Amino acid sequence: MARIISLDIGKKRTGIAVSDPLQIIATALETVDSNELIGYLKKYMAKEQVEKVLVGYPLNFDNSPTDATPIVDKFIIKFGNVFPQMPIEKIDERMTSKMASHAISGMGLKKKDREKKELIDTVAAVMMLQEYLSLSQK
Repeated sequence: MARIISLDIGKKRTGIAVSDPLQIIATALETVDSNELIGYLKKYMAKEQVEKVLVGYPLNFDNSPTDATPIVDKFIIKFGNVFPQMPIEKIDERMTSKMASHAISGMGLKKKDREKKELIDTVAAVMMLQEYLSLSQK
């Protein structure tokens, strides 16, 4: 089986998580500059077999777009042009950053480390992917 990648796309940074080849466990991969994301994915997909890419899709609780929604929409179009054969799926990312912050605060890290936005972005990507994998196995 191939891996699944999860992206928590932001204006400045993108948190990336990846599944194991059996698609059971989500693991933090990296946080990259959002402007360098396509190049990073090209390199990664040249080395690893990837089945699908999940993109956290930002919506408000009333399903209206957030200020980040156009950024994600623009990425999805660009991704489709660069990787036309790769399936991409939007997944609900509401509350993932808050849940990631909460999970990080329970890890016993120093306050300075807990507040690193890169860590929050990557943990949010892991949480989205792990939830997706858990639902897929049922």
